[in-house]
Amino acid sequence: MDQATKRELLDKDRQRVWHPFTQMKDYARQDHLLIEKAEGIFLYDADGNRYYDTVSSWWVNVHGHGHPRIKQAIIRQLEETDHIMFSGFTHRPGIELADKLLAIAPPGLGKTFYSDNGSTAVEVALKMSFQYWRHVGRPSKTKFAYLANSYHGDTLGAVSVGGVDLFHATFRPLLFDGYRLPSPLVGEWSGGRPTPEAAETSVAKALEAVKQLFETSAGEIAGLIVEPMIQAAGGMLMHPAAYIAGLRELCSRYDVHLIADEVAVGFGRTGTMFACEHAHVTPDLLCLSKGLTAGMMPLAATLCTDAIYEAFYDDYETQKTFFHGHSFTGNPLACAVALESLRIFEEEGVLDNVRAASDALRGHLPGLETFRHVANMRHLGLVAAFDLYADAASQTPYPPSERRGYQVYLEALKEGLILRPLGDTIYYWLPHCTTVAQLEDIVSRTSSVLERLGYR
Repeated sequence: MDQATKRELLDKDRQRVWHPFTQMKDYARQDHLLIEKAEGIFLYDADGNRYYDTVSSWWVNVHGHGHPRIKQAIIRQLEETDHIMFSGFTHRPGIELADKLLAIAPPGLGKTFYSDNGSTAVEVALKMSFQYWRHVGRPSKTKFAYLANSYHGDTLGAVSVGGVDLFHATFRPLLFDGYRLPSPLVGEWSGGRPTPEAAETSVAKALEAVKQLFETSAGEIAGLIVEPMIQAAGGMLMHPAAYIAGLRELCSRYDVHLIADEVAVGFGRTGTMFACEHAHVTPDLLCLSKGLTAGMMPLAATLCTDAIYEAFYDDYETQKTFFHGHSFTGNPLACAVALESLRIFEEEGVLDNVRAASDALRGHLPGLETFRHVANMRHLGLVAAFDLYADAASQTPYPPSERRGYQVYLEALKEGLILRPLGDTIYYWLPHCTTVAQLEDIVSRTSSVLERLGYR
């Protein structure tokens, strides 16, 4: 791109565009990174500089940018239909995708409801759960339980069950009340990876809090929502599979829906197709988006059990219809893309590559732990994270005003890396196409960034 065009675009961006999760004053004198091309694991800016997309473009990209099979799937579908409303009409991609999702999902889920993005997938699950209990004669079950440090989206229902005050506190007057539960392992890292004994103790403590809540309040709780295995936006907080298994048992015992928000962690991110598989459990409702279309088009799905669906199945005059929908529900183009992505998983051994790359990543991470201001290294699948501390041994944080994570982001751009931080948490959320050689290079470049910034 020539410099005049680049300058014109960036000036218009500054004048006309309000970017998400961005304090726009930061860009009063600094330009956003203008991306002109994306291919595989790389992004290329308007000056031709290349960057490793280590965050999968906000956790959505799965097979790498511009996968030829995905592009061909869009072209093929465009030859047949563009968008078809999904109320009173149906189409082949929407039918086949629902069938495929239910075939590969944890056993026991029976129906697929489409929407547009992760927030709406969660909204659908909350409303289904709430309405279900009314239909089965238990209208007192109106509240939801959620975890501290949880993030389920930015629409008001999803924010109501969000536990990250930085994102959610401003909107509290607009939200419905719920029960906030403690997260396992939060604040219990003890300066490094928790021992198995510490993890077991932390899980037991967190599950006991759920049990105590259910013993007193299950009669008014419709569902409990959780991000299985990784609380992503809350700081890449990871918990053992035993915690998810324990939640399933408690929800079943006390008649509370278990809602699994796999918007971020689904589709191979944790080394299994769905994160719930680590615990061998099936939720009552499963929320999917992001990687559903390999990050190529907006689409979401909420999967539910037949028992939930059947509570809505009645004569029209009973008014048990689920009155919820979106203009772009079940968009044929997006459904065709999602189907092709699932075929790629099957035919190209994607999960095998994820597991091999995950093992390689685990082998390289100890080099980053040698930095004295780095602590809490954690890793699952192709997700890894660590925290920056003024004193790692005592877990003394840097003053927030120093914005250490943001400084790492800026320095990493010079190194050809996109490391978008969560506060002072630095993480990788790598696409499944990442090679072992690329992993080594990414970690090496990260080490160089930390070295230059004085974290040794």
